[in-house]
Amino acid sequence: MSAYALREYSVSPALAERLTQRYRSVLVGEPEAGERRSWENSLPALAEVLCDAGLGEVEVLIEYRLPLSSLRADAVLAGTHPETGKPSYVVVELKQWSAARRVPDAEDLCLVSGMGNHPALHPVAQVRRYCDYLQDFTSLLHDEEDVVAGVAYLHNAVDLDVDELFSLTDAKAHFFTSSRRGELIHHLQTRLSPLSGAHEADALLESPAAPGRQLMQAAADEIQHGGKFLLMDEQQIAASLVKRAVAVAHRSDHKEVIVVSGGPGSGKSLIALHLMSHLGRNRRGVVHATGSKSFTTTLRRVVGEKDNRTSKIFRYFIDFTAAERNGLNVLICDEAHRIRYKSKKGGESTTYRGGRRQVEELIDAARVPVFLLDEHQVVRPGEMGSVETIDAAAQARDCRVRHVNLNDQFRAGGSRAYEHWVRRLLGLEPGGPLRWEPEENFEVLVAQTPLDLEEYLRAKHDAHYTARITAGFCWPWSEPRSDGSLVDDVVIGDWRRPWNLKSEHSRHGVPESSLWATESAGFGQIGCIYTAQGFEYAWNGTIFGPDLVWRDNGWRAVKAGCEDSSLQSAPPAEFGRLIRNRYKVLLTRGLTGTVIHSTDSETQAMLQKLVPASVTRAP
Repeated sequence: MSAYALREYSVSPALAERLTQRYRSVLVGEPEAGERRSWENSLPALAEVLCDAGLGEVEVLIEYRLPLSSLRADAVLAGTHPETGKPSYVVVELKQWSAARRVPDAEDLCLVSGMGNHPALHPVAQVRRYCDYLQDFTSLLHDEEDVVAGVAYLHNAVDLDVDELFSLTDAKAHFFTSSRRGELIHHLQTRLSPLSGAHEADALLESPAAPGRQLMQAAADEIQHGGKFLLMDEQQIAASLVKRAVAVAHRSDHKEVIVVSGGPGSGKSLIALHLMSHLGRNRRGVVHATGSKSFTTTLRRVVGEKDNRTSKIFRYFIDFTAAERNGLNVLICDEAHRIRYKSKKGGESTTYRGGRRQVEELIDAARVPVFLLDEHQVVRPGEMGSVETIDAAAQARDCRVRHVNLNDQFRAGGSRAYEHWVRRLLGLEPGGPLRWEPEENFEVLVAQTPLDLEEYLRAKHDAHYTARITAGFCWPWSEPRSDGSLVDDVVIGDWRRPWNLKSEHSRHGVPESSLWATESAGFGQIGCIYTAQGFEYAWNGTIFGPDLVWRDNGWRAVKAGCEDSSLQSAPPAEFGRLIRNRYKVLLTRGLTGTVIHSTDSETQAMLQKLVPASVTRAP
């Protein structure tokens, strides 16, 4: 709508109610009270500024969703440049803050009055990242210069109460308070003409999104060349907290633990890669560790391809039993939900080194231990990585603990709705399964047969999309035959396919186990939880096996349908929780879409009722 229309519309409660309805449909939930207050108070303030600037015909795109993500800019102004006549866009962040101050040793973080001790990203840093992200991921804006600028407007604040924030300046993103309302008006007049911006708004809304890089594609560039993958909002807050803790630890005998939690695709591993690159280039001792052989092996391969020494900084959680106390500046524990109670190598006793628990070993190894985890990805008996466990171990060692919750996500096309739908489907959140409401950024389909699923994904694979099929661990996993060929273990009616290789040695063009998810030849074998967890691909197929079936309006975990020996001794309640967590991991590997099939007829019928779209195979 135009700025004039926004001013007229914002005098009634209709605007906030309309935005609330949109929020519910897109993000599957209720907006917080602060969000509603922003719509009621901040948008009218913006509309008045635009109208006073003579820019009433400029288009205002409210709650603009950034491409391939669930991040939303408060507003994007669309119009033409007053000098060149070319399209011009201004990203606007509106803050209701009345007072704020900088966090010491972190210029891009601040503490806001009334928000406790939780740091917020500096508005200039936030809006600058939104500008860069919008230009990087919008085809229309790719090769244009000076087409996007940013404004942060604290309409309730005066200069005196936020004076420390003026120290962060940026040529592309500008900062204004109510004291500088006149300067804001003048600045907007230099970016936008009084002409209608309707055409420019439509062009932006209709522009295709530029494809993002997958995690492993970004890894090598980030570590070896200092890649420029943007960290957004809480991602940047987490990275800045770690950098600040390192700086403080370097000057004093200070130890701080950073705990970062978030769902699939929320950027946990991107934070880790960014920190590895930044700290390494600043000569700070840093090591990356996981509990996943597949994930660590792949990182070593892609990062160490040109420099074998680089791969040595990627380790496992079990490697720190005898580490020097505080010998590292930073230990980044990625996939920390996979932390086990005790470390054990081969035949070593689990009581090695005084009986410390694994989480204690990891905390002791560095001045700044960083834990990145998703508590819904605990999928094996003995895994006990949780925020509560890490907090208790750190506090017992008198370490200060800081938490960051990554509540926005980039995987699954940035579809927070899809991750919420999966959690509701599997009973990991209360309320029961929901009908999937189709959305622009992510597709969900149900396949009538495994062959339908495979052929649909093969077409995507042949069109140069990455695609993989995964299944519950419900069939035996055989060693290759003597001639090296794989056994078709996964049998569903007449459809028979092999699991991925067990070994770490490729055979007959089939990738080794750890590289199944990233090598193109991995399509054609079925992946399981052990090879899929931690990875992503454009198109994901998930087959529900007989270990989890829908009966009497609820899930029933069936131990007899499971072929994973590690779960056979698990008590029924734990078995059910782990199985549902496993399917949650398998269902959330895709960036663009997921195709689902169940071998159980009742479960398949339930899925077809929930998902309106189905795979159709050409006759």
